[in-house]
Amino acid sequence: MSLPDDPKGAGRASYVASVSTPSSLLAKLRAHLGGGNLLPPPPPGGTGEDDEEEGMLRMSFLDHLQELRTRIIRMLVGLLVAFLVCLTFSSSVWTYVEQPAVAALTTLGVKPPVLHTLTPMEGFNIIWFWMPVLCSIFVASPWILYQVWAFIAPGLYKRERRYAVPFILSSAGLFLLGGAFAYFIVFRYALTFLLGIGMGNGVEPVVSVTSYFELFVNVMLGVALVFEMPILIFFLTLLRLASPSFLLRHSRYAILAIFIIAAIVTPTPDVFNLMLFAVPMCALFYIGIFASYLLVLQREGRTLPWRTIWLVVLLVLLLLALALYLATTRFGYVLVPHWPFITH
Repeated sequence: MSLPDDPKGAGRASYVASVSTPSSLLAKLRAHLGGGNLLPPPPPGGTGEDDEEEGMLRMSFLDHLQELRTRIIRMLVGLLVAFLVCLTFSSSVWTYVEQPAVAALTTLGVKPPVLHTLTPMEGFNIIWFWMPVLCSIFVASPWILYQVWAFIAPGLYKRERRYAVPFILSSAGLFLLGGAFAYFIVFRYALTFLLGIGMGNGVEPVVSVTSYFELFVNVMLGVALVFEMPILIFFLTLLRLASPSFLLRHSRYAILAIFIIAAIVTPTPDVFNLMLFAVPMCALFYIGIFASYLLVLQREGRTLPWRTIWLVVLLVLLLLALALYLATTRFGYVLVPHWPFITH
């Protein structure tokens, strides 16, 4: 195809230079062919898929391993700093750690209400090493959760990275709340029952520091991890591995599993202590479903049905009031001004 004549008589070289850029060349060709549209114009805002994937990092398998190694090292450094801080307060912290044992032994009438060391190194290992390690896990939990999020975030969409601050705050808060629930409620009741179960047969409890601390660690970390259930459900929804409708359809199996776990963990045979552990776990399960439902609404651009939510809250409060009324009038429970606020 030959180039058209320059209408102003300019040189051929200057005309070629004028159409050398892709945009001007395309415009000249369209004009020369009678204004035909050779190529469709590009979309002004890009495709939705391109917007979804904007900002996502592409990493190889070795890059992922390198990133994982970096995050693990930073977690360990944070734990080391927290360990050194907790080590300086070991004596004060141990007073709080042994307090449930002292209270349980005092309640059972054991004198003196103290723990015992059976080996020369037992007290040093527990008080000056393992107890600061446990404390450092709780102190450094926000930093550890931040490193977990930083490792996961490159594989998420750009709009989903906005959940970084809520994820870290809620995860650390639930972890600490689970530890507090285990320390003030679960561990105290369980320890009193376990120590007193054999005293009627002429058995005098002598509790060693190591056995006591092992039980303390199992209960504290176990309940704290159980309190992360809403975060787990939210992440399953975030990664599109589960949905609120799926979780609600199969909630009866989850509740059954929760009550089985509560029956195993709770040492006392009465229904009250079983419910004391199972009800918070069921509440956490439904809180996780609600958080995942909010995520789905945000993805679909819908608003929250507040009227339905308030009706559900009112129904739950009415059911709790009915349960409290039946407990106090039919089953002999009495309200008291201290925890657990209701007793038989």
